[in-house]
Amino acid sequence: MNRATARRMLSSYVEEPVASWLARVGVSPNAVTLFGLVGAGVSAYLLGIGLLWAGGVALLAAGALDLFDGALARATDRVSKFGALLDSVVDRLSEIAVLLGLLVFYLSSSSTLGVLLVYLALAGSIMVSYLRARAEGLGIECRIGFMTRPERVVALGVGTIIGHFSAIVLLIVLGAIAGLTMLTMVQRIYHTWRTVNVDGTE
Repeated sequence: MNRATARRMLSSYVEEPVASWLARVGVSPNAVTLFGLVGAGVSAYLLGIGLLWAGGVALLAAGALDLFDGALARATDRVSKFGALLDSVVDRLSEIAVLLGLLVFYLSSSSTLGVLLVYLALAGSIMVSYLRARAEGLGIECRIGFMTRPERVVALGVGTIIGHFSAIVLLIVLGAIAGLTMLTMVQRIYHTWRTVNVDGTE
C-alpha cells in the first residue's frame, strides 16, 4: 500500500466520519487546531518531567487532532486562508514545544547525545517544513520525502512511549528523524530544482 492509498483510506474511514461528528456538535476547525496545540503543550510538559510514555500518548492524541481540522473545514464549508495559516503555525509551534520538552529532559539527565539529537531533529523538521512553504510560494507543490510531519509525529510518539522503558530506543528514533529529515531536505531541494528546470522558468 502506497502513501496515497493509505491517505485516501484514512480520509474515508477516519477523518470524514469524525469531522461529520464534530460538525454536528458545533466545534469549529480553528478550535480543533488550537486543541492540538494545547495537547502538544501537555506532551512537552510530561516529557520535560520524565514521563515519556505519557508524553508520547499526549503527542499522538494531539497529532490525531491535526487530521481533523482540515476535514472539518471542508465538511462545514469553512475553508479559509487564515485557517490554513493557523494550522501551519500551530504545527510548527507544536513540534517546537514537544522537542523543547525532550531537550529539558535530556538537559536534566546530563545527556549530551540526547541534547544534540533533539537539536538536529528540530533543525531538520523546521527545514523540511520551510522548504515546502518556500517551494509552494514559487507555485511548486512539494510534499515529497521520507520524513514529513505525519511520520515525525508517529515516530516521536511511539519512540517516547517505548523510550520510557528503553532509553536507547528514543535516541535511535531521534537519530532517525534527524537523518531522514536531512534526506527529505535534499529530496525537496532536488524536486524544486527539477520542476523549475523542466518548466523552463529559470
